[in-house]
Parts: sequence; C-alpha cells; structure tokens
Amino acid sequence: MVKSMTAYARADKEEDGLSVEVELRSYNGRFLDTHLKVSHGYNRFEEKIRSTIAAKLVRGRVEGRIVIRDASDEAIAYEADVAKARAYGSALREAADAAGVSGGISLDQLLHVSGLVVPKETETDFEHHWTVVAACLEKALDDLDEMRSREGDFLAQDLLERLEAVEASLGVISEGAEGLSAVYHDRLMERISVLCGGAVEVDESRIAQEAALLADRSDISEEITRAKSHLVQFRSIMEGEEEAGRKLNFLLQEFNREFNTMGSKIGKADVAHVIVSVKSELEKMREQVQNIE
Repeated sequence: MVKSMTAYARADKEEDGLSVEVELRSYNGRFLDTHLKVSHGYNRFEEKIRSTIAAKLVRGRVEGRIVIRDASDEAIAYEADVAKARAYGSALREAADAAGVSGGISLDQLLHVSGLVVPKETETDFEHHWTVVAACLEKALDDLDEMRSREGDFLAQDLLERLEAVEASLGVISEGAEGLSAVYHDRLMERISVLCGGAVEVDESRIAQEAALLADRSDISEEITRAKSHLVQFRSIMEGEEEAGRKLNFLLQEFNREFNTMGSKIGKADVAHVIVSVKSELEKMREQVQNIE
C-alpha cells in the first residue's frame, strides 16, 4: 500500500460547553516521531494521544496541536466569601456610625475587597473530556490518513511509470547482451590484424576460446533474471495492504546493485549508456520512495 508521509488535517468538536480543536501535520521520517502541544492542564492526555496516533500511523514526523477549552457553567463558576463580606460590611457600618455618616453600603465598595469573589473550585471530569478529545483526534487522523492516501496514489502512479521505463530498458539491455561471443571474436581479430598487419597466421580455435571466455566474464543473465524478479516484487508490494516504504527502498538498493554489476561486466558502449540512464531513473524513484510510509 502506497501512502505519502506528507499531509495536513484539522478537526473541531464541541460538546456540553467543551470545545476541542485538533491540528495535525505529518512529514517524512524514518520512524514515527510525535511532537505535541496540548492546552495547559491537559498534559495527562499526551500519552493517550501518542498511542492513538501510533495505532494509525507507522512512520513520519507528526506535529500535533490540541486546544481544549472548557466553557461549561461549572468550569467558569464563581463564589463569594460570605464571611468576609459580612465582616467588611459590619466594619464599614461601624466606621460610618463613628464618623456620623449616614447611607448604605454599595456593591462597588464591596468589590474593592480583594478575594471577596473568587473562582469556584471545581473538579474537572477528565474522563468525559478525554472522550471528546479522542473523538476529535480520530476525526483528524481519518482526514490525515485520507490525504496521505490521495498523495500516495500520485506517488504510486509516478513510480509505476518509471518502473515501466526501467522494465523496457531491461529488455534493451537483455537484447544487447546477446551474441557477446561473436562480438569479442570480431574485436580480437581486429586487434590482431592491427598489431600484426596480417603477417601472423591466426589460430581460429584459440580466438574462439578467448572470445568465449570474455563473453562468459561479461555474462549478465543472472543479474537480468534477478532484476526481473525485483520488478515483480516491486509491483506486488505496491498493491499489497502492508506499509510499502521500507520494502520499496530495499528493493531499489537491490536494483542498483544489479545494474552496477551489469555496468561493470558489459563491454558494449550502447548497452552501458542504457544502464546509466536506468540508474538515473532509479535515483528519481528512490527520492519518491522517501515520501512513502
């Protein structure tokens, strides 16, 4: 299965005064590397968030921003310090009587007292909050996975087109490697003719043996067979259900090994040029595979 490691997703959810916003970004990475920013007071959710992400994603750097706001009546409730208000009011009345000042006590006067009205201590229902966060996180992960799949489809199409070019070049190389014995025979005869000017009688059987030996050393049939096998495996991995990135990267290394060996063995310039172009194509494929999960 081909999925890109590069994607973005965002999800929001509100329930009973609790609002949650999840923003996820994923990039290329050899392993799963998660970096989170979670609202103050909810750090206890980080391990659960990491576990949820790990259940969905295998590789890549993931940056997550999770904003949690509790606007419920319980969360924003306040309470008055009644004893302090009563004592302050009594003290104000005594001061007014002593000064001979008449009049009631206003609310403004009471509000100047520090700590008279304070936030009410409440117990956060973290279990309920996690259910809301988890639902929002799952939605964001689903959207992220969908985008990774869409991007993966484009990568797969590009890789398959390049793979077809490699397969076509492999056919050209295979054809060009045929009849090497005759090629080396002609080369040997030509060199002997240049060196001796026809003054030496040529032993045809010895020339044939030398040509056969050179052809055997230049035989790339095994490399071609293995390269064809890699082509089949490459397509099979791309069509499979498992993550493909690491396996495809390994196969490309094997491809390069086979074509490097072919290049060092083959003695025909036209075939060597084809091998060089294939290696260039394989390098482009390797760059694309780095984006695959």
